[in-house]
This record gives sequence, structure tokens and C-alpha cells, in this order.
Amino acid sequence: MTVTNEQQKTGPFGTPSPEPPSARKVVNEMVDAGLFDELMDRVDRDGLALTGAGGFLPEMIKAVLERGLAAELTGHLGYEKGDAAGRGSPNSRNGSTPKTLATEVGDIGLDVPRDRAGSFEPRLVPKGARRVGGLDEMIISLYAGGMTVRDIQHHLARTLGTELSHDTISNITDAVLEEVKAWQSRPLEEIYPIVYLDALVVKVRDGHQVRNKAAHIAVGVDLDGVKHVLGIWVQATEGAKFWAGVCAELRNRGVRDVLIVCCDGLTGFPEAIEATWPQTTVQTCVVHYADLRIMPMWSRISSQDKGFDLARSA
Repeated sequence: MTVTNEQQKTGPFGTPSPEPPSARKVVNEMVDAGLFDELMDRVDRDGLALTGAGGFLPEMIKAVLERGLAAELTGHLGYEKGDAAGRGSPNSRNGSTPKTLATEVGDIGLDVPRDRAGSFEPRLVPKGARRVGGLDEMIISLYAGGMTVRDIQHHLARTLGTELSHDTISNITDAVLEEVKAWQSRPLEEIYPIVYLDALVVKVRDGHQVRNKAAHIAVGVDLDGVKHVLGIWVQATEGAKFWAGVCAELRNRGVRDVLIVCCDGLTGFPEAIEATWPQTTVQTCVVHYADLRIMPMWSRISSQDKGFDLARSA
């Protein structure tokens, strides 16, 4: 039996079911109750820190996670802590294991509960997990912004009080590189009505220097009219020889035919495209197409007439 979204919003007799409270609603209720006012008063009066070691937010997250882990263990064992129903049970609570968890608000020292049988597998904080709360995404964002691994390490220690090793940060960024490589080599569709090929000059960190390099971009329009980035290749300069390699790679990844390829007027570029897809129509983009038509006419005008036209236009 399939349950629709509308049925999920109603009870068994068609009456509306109460929706679970959102986080915003809960926060607003706490604000209305004056709990946040009391907290801010203690921040001002006692110098209470919000983030970092011993801060309010890490301690709050610690309390929430430990409460959730305890509830998970109760569900796993089948009885509450101290309940007589657990006497004689084949499994029982067996203290806790300390664990340091890195988060966006600082390091948190957790006491993860355990059972005697060793069969408890927490889902809130899985075994082996050392980071939660989007910290990986923050590291990736900093790395994409041009910061080195050592810079990220110092930044997290200075702003969040989170101590991550050089190897840990490198593993996070390396995982992203593996995903990028998989994306770059993914199979493509056999036919694209339109493919745009062009290069953009971008600043790339190369060692300890920032250099200008050409990012070769291929954008394909599929049969449904949806644009897809087929690939990005970074080289020192743009050249027809490199574009020939890009076209060959696209063909090897499954692109058998393209109706129209739109590119610039780079010498040898159309020949490289036609060598890969002989039946493809090469369309020079509007800017370069206009240049190709205007420049021969402009070259036939004498220098004196050019100066007159420029003065008149000014």
C-alpha cells in the first residue's frame, strides 16, 4: 500500500496530525521563555565563552549527543538504566569509552556508552567517526579557496580550538580529489546536439606561487535541452593541440556525435574538432564571428580615415 504525502499529514480518521516542531519553533519558544536572555547575561557577567574549549556550545552539543547515545543503548538493550527488567539479561551496560570529536564549534570530549557483548553500534556518532557537523565541508571550502593544509590546520586551531593533524586534513582533501577524478572520467551520452568549448584564464596556486592558467571547459547540451559540464582541464596556455586531446577524450568517454560545436577562432581549432567528429558543424561564437567579418573591412580603411572616424565618435 502506497501512502501519499497528504495521507501522512492526517490521522487514521482523516483528522490532521500534528507536525513535529521545527528547530526554529523550539528556539523561538526558548527565546520567549527568557532562557537566552539568562544565557547572555551570564556570558556578559561571568565571561562565558560560546565556542572553543569549555565553551557553552561544545558543552551543549556534548550533553545532547551523550543523551542521544544513551537512548540508543537503551533501545539496543531493551530496558532502561536501573530497570529491574534487565536483571538476568544476556547483555548489559558496561560503562563508557572517552572519545574526542572535532566539530565546527571546537573539540568535544564524549563519553560513549558501551555494552558487555560489544554489539552496540551507535548511529548518532558511529564508531571510528572523529568529526561531525560539517567540519569536512569547511576544510574543503578552505582548501578550494587556496589555503594550504598547514594554513587550514592553524586556522582551525586559532578560530575553533580544533586540533587536527596534517594527515587528517590531507585525507579529507584527498577524498575530494578522488571524487573529482571519478567525475572527470565518468561516461557521457552518445549524442549532444550542442557542445561549447572555451577556455578561461584563472589564478591557480602552484606550490607557493599563484599563476595564471587556462581552464579548458566543455559544456554539452543534451537531447532534453539541459546543460552539463562535461569536463574541466587546466593547462598553462590554450592551444589547438590540447583541444584535440580534449575532443579525443570526450569521444573515448562515449560521445559519438555532436551536431554543433561552438568555439572561438583559435587557429587549428575547427580542424581538431572535425578530426574527431567529421559530420559536426563548427560554429564560431558570436564575438569571434563578428571579429572575423569586421577586421578585414577595418584593414581596408586608411589610417587617416580611421583617425577621422575615431575623432567623430568621440
